[in-house]
Amino acid sequence: MFFRKPSGISWLVVFLGNPGLKYTGTRHNAGFLTADAAEKRFHVSINRSRFKALTGSCEICGEKVLFIKPQTYMNLSGDAVQQAVSYYKIPADHVLVVSDEMSLPVGKIRIKPKGSAGGHNGLKSIISALGTEDFPRIRLGVGSPPPEFDVKDWVLSTFRDRDAEEISVAADKAAQAIEAYITFGPEKTMNQYN
Repeated sequence: MFFRKPSGISWLVVFLGNPGLKYTGTRHNAGFLTADAAEKRFHVSINRSRFKALTGSCEICGEKVLFIKPQTYMNLSGDAVQQAVSYYKIPADHVLVVSDEMSLPVGKIRIKPKGSAGGHNGLKSIISALGTEDFPRIRLGVGSPPPEFDVKDWVLSTFRDRDAEEISVAADKAAQAIEAYITFGPEKTMNQYN
């Protein structure tokens, strides 16, 4: 008898953010903004409650992909990821995480096949849950805080004016990069989008 992964899911794409209306459109929710763009691009609804997350699945280049938006708040994102990874037996290099990045200008994206948390609590939680830093990520630039801003206040502030336009374009680009990463792998995707 052969073991088969439940539902054949071979990739997990994790969009980081905080649930709830008060966090909608904040810098820390750049991952959730990308989830909205991915829903349109891949004609999928990320609305099924499972694994302490909202989930939705689709096929990308012959691969069955589960999209998840953890509903645990940023600092506990790893709980949702761990549950999905354990259930589907997904290796860390097939867990693609989309998050915000303060060290990049608003609207820039950076793709890496692995790396440290870089001070990001959501990534720290996932690293702790998976026991490795060796998972790919797409990071969306949200800009660094002006001197008068506390870091926490900055990431919980909303995008306005030009920043709002630029993050919207970046979210669309990040959704395209998800498809490229799953289809072509890290090198080709990094060359195209970094």
